[in-house]
Amino acid sequence: MSIQSVCVFCGASPGHDPEFRTAAAELGKSFGNNKIKLIYGGGGAGLMGVVANSVLKTNGDVTGVIPDYLQERELGHPKLTRLEVVGSMHERKNRMFDLADGIVVLPGGVGTLEEALEVITWKQLGMHNKPIVILNIKNYWQKLDDLIAATIDHGFAAPPTRNLYELVNTSNEVIPTLEKIQQNPINTDLARL
Repeated sequence: MSIQSVCVFCGASPGHDPEFRTAAAELGKSFGNNKIKLIYGGGGAGLMGVVANSVLKTNGDVTGVIPDYLQERELGHPKLTRLEVVGSMHERKNRMFDLADGIVVLPGGVGTLEEALEVITWKQLGMHNKPIVILNIKNYWQKLDDLIAATIDHGFAAPPTRNLYELVNTSNEVIPTLEKIQQNPINTDLARL
């Protein structure tokens, strides 16, 4: 089974460095060109808007999932293939996760960090075995990777915890890495203490 839909967690802000926007646009274009459906937070601003617009420019399929109280604040995207409005952030994350074959994390703020850690934790607990790829543009997520390594070094996590996700540095590595992980899933039992 190939990757047909990907949940992307990323910032509702664009960040200061234009390379973040460039990478988000390249990722969206690659999804559209490969007929991979984008599942994301439904916003039209920031990296969220960049990746969605890039998929839409290729006539790709984009589903946004946004809580009703954030629709106005995050400038809910008006031109998506589908926009689902849910009641809470928990519903949003669960719905995005349920619709996707894999997860990709781009730069973002504490909300993106929380989303990434939650799906990694779910995988550690054996709740899923979907591929998780973190797009480490300009080493944005290196400190997260170092922190997870520290949890292992200090005995709070098992060594295979580091295998719950894969860091890549460029957008063109994302789809091949998702497919590689999907074809060779890890044994999540090994990642538990």
